[in-house]
Parts: sequence; C-alpha cells; structure tokens
Amino acid sequence: MSTEPEPATEDTTDAVDTGSETPGTVEAAGSASDPRPGEPAGDGGEAAGQLSEVEAELSAQRIERERIERRKAEKQGPIEAGGKLSGTAADLLAAVRAVESGAKPAAAVFGAPEPARRPAPEPVRPPRPAPAGPATAPTGPAGPAPEAVQSVRRVLAEGGAPEALAPQTAALLGEGAQDALRADPWQLLRVGGVRPEQADGFARALLGAECGPDDERRGRAVTVWLLEQAALAGHTALELSRLTATLAQRGVPDPDAAVQSTLAEGEALAFQDALDGPGSAARSEHTEDTDGEGEERPVRVLIGLERYALAEESLADGLARLVNSTPKQDGSAADWEQAAASAPGSAGELIRAVAGHGLVLHTGGEASLAEPAALLHAAHALGLRAWAAAPGPLGRDRFAALLGTEPAEPPSPGPAAPAAVTVTDLLTGVEGPGRDADGALGLDLLVVPDAPQLDVEAGALLAESLPDGARLVLAGDPAVLGSVGPGRVFADLLAARACPQVASRRPDPGPLGELVSGIGIGELSQVEAPGKEVVIVPVRDAGEAVHRTVQLVADSVPRAIGVPAEETQVITPGHGGAAGTRALNAALKERLNPGPGRFGGFDPGDRVVHTPAPGRVLPGRVVKADADGLHLTCAGETVVVLRDRVEGSVRHGWALTAHQALGGRWPAVVVVLPGDAVQALSRPWIYTAFGRAARHLSVVHGVEQALPRAVAEVPAKPRTTRLPVLLAPQIPVTD
Repeated sequence: MSTEPEPATEDTTDAVDTGSETPGTVEAAGSASDPRPGEPAGDGGEAAGQLSEVEAELSAQRIERERIERRKAEKQGPIEAGGKLSGTAADLLAAVRAVESGAKPAAAVFGAPEPARRPAPEPVRPPRPAPAGPATAPTGPAGPAPEAVQSVRRVLAEGGAPEALAPQTAALLGEGAQDALRADPWQLLRVGGVRPEQADGFARALLGAECGPDDERRGRAVTVWLLEQAALAGHTALELSRLTATLAQRGVPDPDAAVQSTLAEGEALAFQDALDGPGSAARSEHTEDTDGEGEERPVRVLIGLERYALAEESLADGLARLVNSTPKQDGSAADWEQAAASAPGSAGELIRAVAGHGLVLHTGGEASLAEPAALLHAAHALGLRAWAAAPGPLGRDRFAALLGTEPAEPPSPGPAAPAAVTVTDLLTGVEGPGRDADGALGLDLLVVPDAPQLDVEAGALLAESLPDGARLVLAGDPAVLGSVGPGRVFADLLAARACPQVASRRPDPGPLGELVSGIGIGELSQVEAPGKEVVIVPVRDAGEAVHRTVQLVADSVPRAIGVPAEETQVITPGHGGAAGTRALNAALKERLNPGPGRFGGFDPGDRVVHTPAPGRVLPGRVVKADADGLHLTCAGETVVVLRDRVEGSVRHGWALTAHQALGGRWPAVVVVLPGDAVQALSRPWIYTAFGRAARHLSVVHGVEQALPRAVAEVPAKPRTTRLPVLLAPQIPVTD
C-alpha cells in the first residue's frame, strides 16, 4: 500500500445538542420530510386476504405487553429504590410514583390546575414490504381525508409554514388536526424535519402577542422534540441535568418546569438508576446509603419517551427469562458434545455454550459467521427447530449463503434445513416458523447475525416472542457502527457479562482482513497488497474526488480487478456536501445509466435504495414506472412505491453511507473521504466502511492525517441506555 487510507463522515442532525451522532437521520431517504420513528411512513403492503403487516405487528406488541404484565404480577413486589433522593430528582420521582399509583392526578402532583389532557398516540410501526412474489402495488395505512389535509393546509399557510407539510401533519395529529394546531401551534414540532425556531415562527404568526418563550406548551414541545432527537442519536433516555441544560440553550426560561409539565402530560417518563464507580458521583444526584450512616450513593435521574422506556424494560425482562430458564433438551449431553467435537475451531466452543444456556453472545469478524452457521446445522441435526434472523436483507442474504440455502427457504414451519429470514419478516409472520397458540415463535434456537444492528424495540419484540426453553444466540462484530434506532443492545449485553460470551478465533483472511483487524484495535497500518486488494487514490478537493470515484467504478476497477460496476459499491460519509451521496449518485448515474429521470428523477435500470422507514434500507433497481408508482426489485422482492412517496423514500444507490451499507459485503468497494468529512471520522465508521469490501478496496483519500488520528483516537460516541441497570438485579454476572 503506497499511502494510508482514510474514511469520512455521515450526515447528522443537531440531535439533542448532546454531541452524539444521529444514525437515524443518516439512513432515512429524504431530508425534512423523512419519517421519524412512530410516524406513518413507508410503502409496505399486504397480499389480498391476508392480515396486514401493521396489524400483525400490533398484535405481536399486544401479546408482548400482556406477557410483561403477567410476569410483573408474578413478582413478589416492587423493589423500593431512590427513597432518599433530594432536590429536583426527588420531586420528579415522587411525582411519577404518585401518578402511577393513582394517589393523585398528575396536575395535582405538580401544583397546577388540571389541563385538558391529550392521550398519548399509540406507537405504530411502519408497514413492511410484501414478501417476494408477483408484482403488486403495496397498500399502506389509509391516509387522512382530503378535506382534513386541506383544513391543515389553510392553518399552515396562515402561520407561514410550508403547505407541503399538510399531509404528514394531518396524519400525525389525527382528527381535528387543524384545531389542535390552533390551540397549540408547537404541535408542529412533531412533524419530521421541523425545528424549534421554525415552530416558534409558526406560533408567533398564529398567536400574536399571546406567544412567548415561557409558554408552557412550548416548553413541553421542545422537551419532547429533544427526547426524539436523542432517540435518533441512539439514546433511549437523557440524563435530567443534560436535558435541562439543553432546554435552557433552546430558550426555555424554566427547564425544570418544562420537564415537570411534560411528565404530567404523560409525554415522557422519569427514572432513577443507581450508579457504581467514583466517576459517576460528580454528575449525578445523590442519596444516602440505606443503612443510615450517611454514606452517599450515586444515582442518575433519566427522562425518556415511553415507547423506548417500555421497550428497554421489556427487553430486559425477556432476556432475563431466557437466561434464567432451562433450555429445551433435544438430544443428550453426549450428542451435544459429539457435535461440538466435530465442529471446526471455536464453533465447538459455541455449540457447548449453547447446549446449556438460553442466551449466548458470539463475537468476531466476517469469517466468524461460519461458526453460528455451523451451530445451526448441528442444532438441526439434533432435532431443534433452528432459524436465523438478520436485522436487514443484506445480512440475511449474506448469512443464507453461508448456510447453503436460499433466503427465507422454505417459508413453512419445520424447515428441511436451517433458513435465514429478516427480523421484521420473522416477527410479522411474513416468513419463518409462525407462532403457536400462546403467541410465541415456533422455534427452539434463533441465531441473530449482525446483532449490533438491533435496536431496543426490535430486540424487545424478539426476546418476548421466544418461547420458554428456547435458545437465543446474538452474533456480530462489536467494532462496527451501532444500530440506527435507539439503544446499544449487543454492546450493553457484552458489558453486562450477563451470559456466556464466545470470541471467535477465526481471523478475516488476506490484506483486507489484516487492514480491518488493525483498525479494530486502533491501528492503521500499511499492508502488503500484491493483488491490488487495497489501493489509495489521493485527491486534492471534492470535485476531484467525484471524478476519480466515477473513473474507478466505471473503468479502473472492472479493468484491473475484474469486478463489474454493478458489483462495486461506493461508500461516503453523508448525503450532503460536494462529495456526498447526492453528488456522487448524480455523477455515477450520468456515466452508468444516463436518462432524463422521467419519474421523480429515476429511470429503468437505476440502482437505488428504498427506505420505507428509518433504518430499513432495501437496495434494488428500478424496473419501470407507471400510474401505480415506481416499480423496484429490492433484495429479491417486488416493491411498488406510490408516486407521492418516491421523493421521501427512494434514493439512487450507487453511493451509500456506511450505515446504509451495514450488513452488506461487495466484491469491490470505493470509500470516498472528502476533506469536509474530517469531523465525522471515527474508528467505527472507518472499520465499517472498509470492512464492506470482500476482494478489493479503493480509498479516494482527501483527509490527509485525519484518518490515522480518527482510528487511534476517536472511538464510538457514547449512548445513554438503561439496559445494564435493568438487567443487573435479574441476572447474575457471568465470569
């Protein structure tokens, strides 16, 4: 290698002003109109006569919550904690407990007249794409009535807001949306892409002299908005001190009152968690030790949105059930030992761990995935109903190749051999073993490759859907970028030491494996690449970076490496900028598939990514366009994106961000590192981007020494989560 390579940075929002990355916004197609978690989005569909995927998933959620309530009722009683909190922390905790117990109405707790309460919206996950089959136009949830949209459009125009926001606003606020906006103009902040200063301008136009920064409605709306931005950045909750400080930066005169009002309205929840270690005391509230000797014990007070708080608690309960239950005994101990002894390398160690435990973690690079594949075959030979479920279709197809089966084949219960599906299709019943009479999945062993991509909601649904006695194996590379959604499930479990962990000893081969392995431990070393496995292409500016990238994809890599353009993936830090995905895709389209872009900028043959919901990335190609919409083929599935949803959910896909590329591997990868990407460089980003290459990696290098500095000095940004604290009292630490 003649020069050291360097990666770039992805687009982020201002999420929470916490300094954290916001992968959720990096992935979603579109910008201001991108759907947020919990909002109607996507172009999913259902076959005629079948239960819609939204209904299926809501049904799964209802079953999950019923299980949670049953298990909580079986416990002997709540564990009293935080009884000696002081100051704001004590007030918040007392308020939450009083409301939950029914002792006082929420308004009385906070010493204010009871306001007109607004029911919290039921979190509804977006519909999913239909399974592979004949091309049919997907059907989504019914949109708002045209007259309702028109009424909202008039209110938006009166307040100087873009009328294009009317359909999404009407869908979010429901019946009477126009009246809700007039009564509380800051409700506009619930719409994706709207910022506080824009909502303030809208409120001033509607309310006139009545509008002020100390308005209680504004304080609540900004509080919820900050918590939503935190979720996009990966946090499941925010520390109270950080939240109030950020509220003050956003011009909220009394941040404590804003948080209290938000809790009183049921739009957020408060928690207090005990902390260990001397470093935590400096930034936390304190309580005296329970023995009365006055010794301080650090705690932290967290504020979070209900949907993520409940998901994290459900996840902890489900994982604890798996860890504390006895796995189903299929085959004798001697049978398991024989299977382990015949397995190569550390696959035998993995099989032995799974034989006696309900939850096992497996870590390693790309080559290590052969070990959970061997486990699935061994479990199937022992009579277990064994399945694999990857977070996305790219990971599913990759793992299915290791299993030696086609993805999702066969789709009926009792597979003839272990099969791979996506987590979404498994949970919704589109593919996989289906569910039994109790609502549990009909399987004995589930392996989840690419487990670092699991967020708390998907993790909770998986854990609670597994039957008693089932085994769960979470496998993945802890060095890659974290999940797009909130939480850090895999990393939290590794840190909690709550179950056996098997580290693969199978290294990734060749110069690429050597390069990526070094990055994982913070070292960017030159490697010998006699077959041009790694090539560095220095550039001076973004314009040259775009030119050289097109040249590599269209000419140099096919000619010198033998990998055609359609099997080469470009990865760049973000969507915007002079060398972001938009600029690169425009240049690559002009060279590889020129056309007028008759349908929303797309032509047949265009390489695209369809994002029906934040974090769900479906690579594919355009087939045609007609009155029904844009016809795509994505990961073996036929998808029809309705005309009015194309702009917000489809992008050209010759160039992706690293988060969009998670789970995939391509014969050749071109990583573009423009000079304006320096601030976004981190070790996980570089590791992920470089690790997508199977045979050849070209690095279009324009960041000079920022690359080795990032590899050595910039680890993953921290995320605030509660999973380790929730697991601690339920699961003993594993040595």
